[in-house]
Amino acid sequence: MIQLKNLVFEQYLKEAVLLKRVKELANAINHDYRGKNPIFLAVLNGSFMFMSDICKEVSVDVKVSFIKIASYTGIKSDGKVRDMIGLEESLQGKDVIIVEDIVDTGNSMWHLLETINAQKPKSVEVVSLLTKPEALKKPIDIKYVGFEIPDLFVVGYGLDFEGLGRNLRDLYQIVDKN
Repeated sequence: MIQLKNLVFEQYLKEAVLLKRVKELANAINHDYRGKNPIFLAVLNGSFMFMSDICKEVSVDVKVSFIKIASYTGIKSDGKVRDMIGLEESLQGKDVIIVEDIVDTGNSMWHLLETINAQKPKSVEVVSLLTKPEALKKPIDIKYVGFEIPDLFVVGYGLDFEGLGRNLRDLYQIVDKN
């Protein structure tokens, strides 16, 4: 058990389980993108650990870039997507793989896909460490899914609660909202 501010969390997925799945996702990408040079577009801040670990396992040549968007206030998505840092290079005619920590309601990913597709890339796929099918409000096609989880709030491995918990190696679920 850990406490972040007034919330209590218990371990949900251990680091070893996360890293094993990351390696499996990377192997699938290596297979699907053999002979190609995709751009990994990491969604900050939450995906930074996932992005780092998956890059270590991917053997195809990739470019890495970052975009920052936000839709969370506290422990819930507020449904409003805010662009904070934009992409500076053109994606036209390129294979793009969006690297995301979690697809919750799908609002942020929907917004991001619209923005990227407007640039006319050759292809766009999503790799997300976590998805919450119960929480989806928009239909999002995610080719590479690490784990489907119930609609619960999680922290660790890059995910946070009000800026805290990103540095935790394991993933934790909320157990007490005080």
